Amino acid sequence: MTDLEGVNVALGVSGSIAAVKTVELAHELRRQGASVRAVVSGSAQGIIHPWSLEFATENPVVTEITGHVEHVELCGYDGWADILLLAPATANTIGKIASAVDDTPVTTCATTALGADIPVVVAPAMHAPMYEHPGVLEAIETVEQWGVDFVAPRLEEGKAKIATEDAICTAVARATGVTPLEGQHIVVTSGATSESIDPVRVLTNRSSGTMGRAVAHACHVLGARVTLVHDGPDVPYADVQQVESAAQMLEATLDLTPAADALVSAAAIGDYTLESSPEKLRSGEPRTLELEPVPKLLDTVRESHPDLTIVAFKAETSGEDEAMVDAARTLLERVGAAFVVANDASVMGREQTRALLVHADSVAAFEGEKEALARELGESLGVILEGE
Repeated sequence: MTDLEGVNVALGVSGSIAAVKTVELAHELRRQGASVRAVVSGSAQGIIHPWSLEFATENPVVTEITGHVEHVELCGYDGWADILLLAPATANTIGKIASAVDDTPVTTCATTALGADIPVVVAPAMHAPMYEHPGVLEAIETVEQWGVDFVAPRLEEGKAKIATEDAICTAVARATGVTPLEGQHIVVTSGATSESIDPVRVLTNRSSGTMGRAVAHACHVLGARVTLVHDGPDVPYADVQQVESAAQMLEATLDLTPAADALVSAAAIGDYTLESSPEKLRSGEPRTLELEPVPKLLDTVRESHPDLTIVAFKAETSGEDEAMVDAARTLLERVGAAFVVANDASVMGREQTRALLVHADSVAAFEGEKEALARELGESLGVILEGE
C-alpha cells in the first residue's frame, strides 16, 4: 500500500514501555512510502536508545531542543513535517499537551504543531486505570476538540496497549490525505456468504474478501465513516457487522442503508440456500440437497431505497472483456448502479486484479493491486456523491 507516499512524519516517542515497538512502526511507515524523523523524550530514552530509531528512520533523532530550534524546523509554519505522530503517548504527555505544557522535545513539538495547524495523530499507551482517569479522559476530549485524531488503544490484560501498526498508519494516511468522502457513511459488503448444510458443513464460494476489505480501508482513508458487512474479523478502519448467510447479509444491509450515503456491494453472495439439518449428516452414501434461490441483495436494496448510490461488483468466468462488459451493463441498468466493477473470478483471493469499471457511457480498464483499485473506486465515489 502506498497511502503515505511522500508524507513526512515526525514521530514523537514518550516514556511508555510501548516505545519498544516504535522501531517496527517506523519501518512500517517507511514501507508505506513515508519519510520519518523521530523525536524522543528523556523518559523514552530510558526505554529505547535513540540509535535504534536513527537506524530505523535513517535520520538523526531529536533528543533535546537546542539553538537549532528543532521543534520549529520540524513542526513550525514552514517545517519539514506534514504530520506529528505521537506514538506511544503517555498519560503524562497527553495531559501536558492539553495544558500547553512543553517541557520535553515531544511536548514542545506538539505545542508547535498545534499552533502551526499541522495535523497531529496520537496513539495512547498506558495502564488501563490511567487511561480511565477522569483527568486523562478530559485531556483527550480537549485535544480532540482541537482537531487532534486519536487511535484508540487495545484494552487487554489491564492495559491500554498501543494500537496496531496498521491502525496507526491508517490514521496517519487519513489525516494527511485528501478526504473527498468526509462526512459520508459508506456501507461495504465483502467476502463470501455461507449456508449451513448441517452443524459442521456449509455451502460457500471461493471469495476471500480481500477486495471488499480494501474498499472499506480506502473509503476510510478518504474520510468516510465505513460499516463493513462480512463474515470476518474486526478491523480498525470500519465498524463491522458480522454475518454468515446471504439472508443475514441482506438483513444487515437493509438495516444500515437508510442512514447510508452509498453502498458498495463487493461481497460474493451465495445464490442458493437450503434447509439445514440439525444433526451432522452421515457420510459414505449418495445424498441430494434441495437448493432454493435467495433474494438478490442489490434488487432488494434498490426497491427499498430508490435514490441510494450503489457501486456493484460483477464476477464472470468467460475470460472475455466483451462478455464481462455485457454482464456489467445488464446489472448496471437493472439496479440503477452508479457504476459496476467487472472482473474475472480467477482473481479471487489474489492481491493483484484486473477489472473493468463500467459506467453508463464508458468503460475503463484497471490492472494492478486491489488496494489501488479500491482507492480509484473511492475517489470516483467521492466525485459522484459530491455531485448529488
